[in-house]
Amino acid sequence: MTITRKIHRVFRSRPIIQGAGVHLMQAFGHREIPLFDPFLLLDDFRSDNPDHYSKGFPWHPHRGIETITYVLRGDVEHRDSMGNQGRITSGDVQWMTAGSGIIHQEMPQGDSKGILEGFQLWANLPAADKMMSPRYRDVKASQIPIIKQDNGVTIRIICGSVNDTRGPVTGIVIDPEYIDVTVPAKTTFSHPTKPGHKVFAYVIFGKGYFCMEKKPFAYEAEGNNDYDLNSNPYLENESLVLFEDGEQVQISTEDEPVRFLLISGKPIGEPIAWRGPIVMNTGEELRIAFDELEKGTFIKQDKP
Repeated sequence: MTITRKIHRVFRSRPIIQGAGVHLMQAFGHREIPLFDPFLLLDDFRSDNPDHYSKGFPWHPHRGIETITYVLRGDVEHRDSMGNQGRITSGDVQWMTAGSGIIHQEMPQGDSKGILEGFQLWANLPAADKMMSPRYRDVKASQIPIIKQDNGVTIRIICGSVNDTRGPVTGIVIDPEYIDVTVPAKTTFSHPTKPGHKVFAYVIFGKGYFCMEKKPFAYEAEGNNDYDLNSNPYLENESLVLFEDGEQVQISTEDEPVRFLLISGKPIGEPIAWRGPIVMNTGEELRIAFDELEKGTFIKQDKP
């Protein structure tokens, strides 16, 4: 008998300001460590107000992590200290492994209507790989397979596989899966998951029931503040579901469709020392990283 994962906890995204003044909704971050191991944060930067995103993320360092940027609408221009530059546009993904260190900037731009929609996920690297050579994987929308199941469910596969179809991003240390799923009204979607992997879903449109759970007090839920009394049995836009262990997830809908990001990865289980955009295992490693930034020795371009 297949074990369906239950809901461990539900989160509602909270507003924050990052970079040079970018308004975001953060699904989880620093204060949720280590609940989402191997993941560190998920930021939702959907907005129709250029004043809330145009200042972007000027030059800043990263070390010890991977950043995964998925753009639904608009553009994000990027460039780095090694001379790389490019643009991620609607439907594109950039999977950046910061590894031993990179200094870059990300400058978002809306589409012709000023709309910007996208998400950035941070994934941790194990100690043995934190100082690996930096690399980019820029994936165009046309490279991301889209499959439609017999029941009308549509899936964009960024990383991982659905049946015999595999996404374009492979060879990642934490063995992740990242899919974008749309479930039509009055439909149930089941998807196998690897036992022992951390699995969560982030709702970005519509509403649905997760793991067939329709009792809002049957699991722990966190709102935007301590007085958030929202207790709807279904989950909708800007809600995140963290699942317990199991072999599959199930999501069902009633009168409305639901769209969500389904993400999983193998937990690392190591200490985390995190300051700003640098994530290491110890405070001493953090001190070394920031000392190298001051001395100009942070970038290890030729490291094998």
